[in-house]
Amino acid sequence: QVQLVESGGGLVQPGGSLRLSCARSGRTFNFYTMGWFRQAPGKEREFVAAITWSGGSTYYADSVKGRFTISRDNANNMVYLQMNSLKSEDTAVYYCAAAKRIPIDKATTYDYWGQGTQVTVSS
Repeated sequence: QVQLVESGGGLVQPGGSLRLSCARSGRTFNFYTMGWFRQAPGKEREFVAAITWSGGSTYYADSVKGRFTISRDNANNMVYLQMNSLKSEDTAVYYCAAAKRIPIDKATTYDYWGQGTQVTVSS
């Protein structure tokens, strides 16, 4: 059984930071690109960031570039999203996902998804 489980969401003030974690279990994710997406109420799911299997390449949405950092620890089957300088518009449910295909900025590319973790940025 494939599982991706996100954690680390919560309520944070504008300008604050959060680190999301994604734990992978149930199968090997060798050679999978790992991505983070988010979905705000009434909006479509949107790409946030992705990282290749080796960690050698990372990709970011323009809206988070310079503020968010994606990383992975393959030995421990973990993926992280460090979010700094958070804004109210970052409020959404954040999802971890795994893909072997391209393009990596499209939700339809991804084969496996977690259940999501809520991030709320508010004063």
